[in-house]
Parts: sequence; C-alpha cells; structure tokens
Amino acid sequence: MEREAKFKSLKEFYPYYLTEHSDSTCRAFHFIGTTLVIVLAVLGFATLNWKYFVLMPVAGYGFAWVGHFFFEKNKPAAFGNPFYSLASDFIMYWHTVTGQLPRRLEESRKLYP
Repeated sequence: MEREAKFKSLKEFYPYYLTEHSDSTCRAFHFIGTTLVIVLAVLGFATLNWKYFVLMPVAGYGFAWVGHFFFEKNKPAAFGNPFYSLASDFIMYWHTVTGQLPRRLEESRKLYP
C-alpha cells in the first residue's frame, strides 16, 4: 500500500502499521521508547515538572526512528499518518505486553502481504 494512502479509521490503519514493524528489533526499540514515554509522563505528572513532558517525543520518536532506519529499513508510518501511528504504537505496546502481538502480526500480514 502506498505510504500516502488515506485510512478511514484506526481499525483499518493498525494492521498496515503492524506490517511496517515486521522486524523484531525495530519493535523492541518501539517498546523501549514507549516505555520511556510512559515513565516520563508519570514523572511529569508526579513532579509537575514540564521538562519530563518535553523529553517524551525525544524518547519515543528517537527509539522508534532508530528501529526504522537501522533495522526495519523503512520510513516510520508516523511520517504519513502521525495520529494513527501514535495510537497504533500504544496498541502495539499493549499487544506486546499481553502476548497478542504474534497473532495480530500474522493476521495483518494476510491483509498487507
């Protein structure tokens, strides 16, 4: 599917997003980045220190982009669909934590081979 494709919903976008994250090392970098984003958000709210919030996109995107550019060897989906990509990253995180990711990846590859 073309990167400029317009998706009508997050439900439609998420399977495509997963196929753009086939490399397990790329997904590991996303997981680390998303974990850091969550930790920084908690610290920011707990201390009311805005510096933690400023670091959130640096941590999240920094790790994700390293995964894409060096391991997945593609452009991050966020470049074309920033809001769906952000939401999908947290969904992928949840699917990783709950053990659903292998099944979801398999289903996604059938839709976007």
